[in-house]
Amino acid sequence: MQPSVLIIYTGGTIGMVQRPEDGSLAPVNFDELSKEIPLLQKFGYHIASITFDPVLDSSNMTPEVWVKIARTIQENYAQYDGFVVLHGTDTMAYSASALSFMLDNLDKPVVFTGSQLPIGQLRTDGKENLLTSVEIAAARKNGRPLVPEVCIYFDSKLYRGNRTSKIDSQHFRAFDSANYPALAVAGVDIDYAEEFITYPVSQGILRLNTELCTDVVLLKIFPGIKPSIVKAILEIDQLKGVVLESYGSGNVPNFEWFSKLISAATQKGIIIVNISQCSGGHVKMGLYETSVALQNADVVSGYDMTSEAAITKLMYLLGQGLSQSELVNYMTQNLKGEITN
Repeated sequence: MQPSVLIIYTGGTIGMVQRPEDGSLAPVNFDELSKEIPLLQKFGYHIASITFDPVLDSSNMTPEVWVKIARTIQENYAQYDGFVVLHGTDTMAYSASALSFMLDNLDKPVVFTGSQLPIGQLRTDGKENLLTSVEIAAARKNGRPLVPEVCIYFDSKLYRGNRTSKIDSQHFRAFDSANYPALAVAGVDIDYAEEFITYPVSQGILRLNTELCTDVVLLKIFPGIKPSIVKAILEIDQLKGVVLESYGSGNVPNFEWFSKLISAATQKGIIIVNISQCSGGHVKMGLYETSVALQNADVVSGYDMTSEAAITKLMYLLGQGLSQSELVNYMTQNLKGEITN
């Protein structure tokens, strides 16, 4: 039986055209997009598509759209062997991370891709990104999907979605996964690194967890940050979670005012997750004196999570109605391949 792939078109540069009135790029529907890629039919797969209405520039991405993507996959899960999500690059890593937590018992590929240039332009990277993503979504070995994960494919590399960050806005190599190897590399052949791919131990019915809490914030530390700024952020009404982007291996200023504000926040029940501003490496609180105060204030280590994975995991866990101790426990556990600990 021929493989079947569903393309979910949410928007993004890959499907944009230049508006005649001002020259800016705006998304079009998938019917117009598919005219640029007749090669899709040469796979011999059953390929169908769903276009979101409206299609979005990914800067306008919201958790509500993550839920829509997840539900679209669930509603069509039995009919297709794999899914390709066409998405803008700016927030693709956030969406892929969120979907990795929202989709339980996933045993089929969900491949996010897009492009840096619209697919109608001669030098576009969109055609190769889309064609290879479809091939990966359909790929099977010994009767099972080769990559049953939420992934991002871009510029010849397939990465785990919740390990990926956008690193470049101008070059075709827009994404990288600093702390986890590529799951596949596309050249003349597509070489799959099966030792790094997670295969489900037992296959079950796909379940969705669509309850997300967005009462969270990213707090990036920088030299000269004012007490009034940190205080204002940590005292935001209804704030439930903070992703703290610290220096190096988890270090922050060991000023008394900073420690007091962090301690006051955690004592109120706000969960604070410490991740590194560095793209590579991991948080190791207590290694330096400047992170001991965070340990003493019950700040949670985010190990080597990306910012995108940390914030979406926090939204996901806060939406599950967990106790404080359960939140801390699950935040430090490797749930969907997002951390190495």
